[in-house]
Amino acid sequence: MRSYHLVPDTAAGTVVRERPVPAPGAGEVLVRMRAASLGFRDALVGEGDYPLPVSPGVVAGCEGAGDVVAVGAGTARVKPGDRVALTVFPDWLDGPFDVEHAAQLGTTRDGTLTEYTVVPESALVPVPDHLSHAEAAALPLTAVTAWNALTGGRRVLPGETVVATGTGGVALAVVQLAALAGAHVIVTTGDPGKAERLRALGAHAVVDRRGDWPAEVRTLTAGRGAALVVDVAGALGESVRAAAIGGEVAYVGYRVADAPTGPPVDVRALFDAGVRIRPLAVGSRAQFLELTRALAVHGVRPVLDRAFAFDELAEAYARHRSGQAFGKVVVTFPTGDRPAPTSDAEFHGNLTGELADH
Repeated sequence: MRSYHLVPDTAAGTVVRERPVPAPGAGEVLVRMRAASLGFRDALVGEGDYPLPVSPGVVAGCEGAGDVVAVGAGTARVKPGDRVALTVFPDWLDGPFDVEHAAQLGTTRDGTLTEYTVVPESALVPVPDHLSHAEAAALPLTAVTAWNALTGGRRVLPGETVVATGTGGVALAVVQLAALAGAHVIVTTGDPGKAERLRALGAHAVVDRRGDWPAEVRTLTAGRGAALVVDVAGALGESVRAAAIGGEVAYVGYRVADAPTGPPVDVRALFDAGVRIRPLAVGSRAQFLELTRALAVHGVRPVLDRAFAFDELAEAYARHRSGQAFGKVVVTFPTGDRPAPTSDAEFHGNLTGELADH
């Protein structure tokens, strides 16, 4: 089988290696990967700008879905033929995040950009029937993060205002899920051309983030501000200004390299605002299960941008890093059995055969 491994000192950041297909041990499951997706987190890992440890040579990628092909002794939750998605933090089953949950796919444990992988059965979530493998691969990081932002702290009530900053994968999932919950959704963007697509996803208002967007949010909410601001860009001071008294800012992330030069947060303004700041990273398996149940009941699908073949990872990364993608960039895997390569030329050549119909 082929896998993409993280090698930071190479131009592409990854190299392809051939390895034997692993066998599942007790309580483990062998999954044939069908699709993986890319996100901002992958760019940070590749640039050496990620806050958690990264093991050189680990299989890259943290989001993916596939089919169970074999199970080890003592497994009970899944069986061969089941369609499953992988959790980003395999040890985080429920409850608050702790250091004991820090092992993560694609950084300290082998990730999803591989033809086969072995994971604990507890790290798998069933794929809803209405979703393709490619759509399921878009869920584990961005959609679970969005679900955690909306439900893990101050749970949003129907009619309340939610602001999503930006139009990345997490923000788009926030728009969809918050609208599903009956919230009044405002989204910020620096590209007015995306406004209609954002409204089609459920946004009630689109605000230009290049202006004084917190003031615009207050205007749109009759001066009250938003019950929840999901901040995925690190503009914490602006998010606090946009939040209502007693509201919450779900602080999803920022670029580590930008943190020392970013604008300081006015602590007096923070106190006077009466706003709760809740940093968060992805979510537990229990939250992933809640998300998939909601998607299944309402027939909601994640937003996909483009799909690339397994041997087009460089092009997939380029598409994601271009800033032009609207939705998740996905990598699909070959469906037919591939014989072992007979030469280095064959190994490094393009994959042939039928790709999954996503």
